[in-house]
Amino acid sequence: MLKVVKIGGNVVDNPEKLDAFLRDFAVLEGPKILVHGGGKIATTVGKALGIEATMIGGRRVTDAGTLKVVTMVYAGLINKTIVDKLRTAGCDAFGLCGADGGLIVSARRSPEPVDYGFVGDPSPDGFSVKAARTLIDAGYVPVVAPITVNGDGGGLLNTNADTVARTVAVGLSHEYETELVYCFEKPGVLRDVNDERSVIAEITPSAFERLRAEGVVADGMLPKLENAFRAIGGGVKSVVICGADALTRKGYDGTTLRGE
Repeated sequence: MLKVVKIGGNVVDNPEKLDAFLRDFAVLEGPKILVHGGGKIATTVGKALGIEATMIGGRRVTDAGTLKVVTMVYAGLINKTIVDKLRTAGCDAFGLCGADGGLIVSARRSPEPVDYGFVGDPSPDGFSVKAARTLIDAGYVPVVAPITVNGDGGGLLNTNADTVARTVAVGLSHEYETELVYCFEKPGVLRDVNDERSVIAEITPSAFERLRAEGVVADGMLPKLENAFRAIGGGVKSVVICGADALTRKGYDGTTLRGE
């Protein structure tokens, strides 16, 4: 089974946790792809360059200056740092972003009702299986940064990393039996955000709607779960949300997403 693993930005921001995660990822057997988030490093670098981050509803607005920063940081500094660490751990990693080889083509998001700037959503047929398989079949482990390419005239677009991971997993599910694993700083989807022992073992679409109505699932977890269920609907065999320290545990000790 091919594994598509996404590591969250909060783990990327923590060198010790990131190193431990990458050591675990390196020893996973079989074909695999790593998708990484951006963390807060882009904000720090932007400030150093005199480019302040603008946020709307907790989401980054990617203006022209910010696009340069996130491209440098996500597809450059973070991506190549991860590749270096994986290669040191014995994993033949190959770093790229959605623009390389036309891996992921996106459409720029509509400015209505909110203009987030140079932000893209992957097109339905925008994933290049050929580009991914070329690397996988050659024995490489792709490490994908969340920068994609605009299918309407070119240009780079900042893209949600959870969505990038889902796009990769769904695209490859037509070629491989595919598993999507979202790893982040929590052990799974929690019934009580203040109690890390309250992991919900399994969520179906109907349970998701109930948990959302109850306010148990909210904020940043909503798009993660929406992407998870879209992945299942797109042909991905298994989707799990778990802690970054659980990657080598059987079943990941996290939350498994299933269809009805």
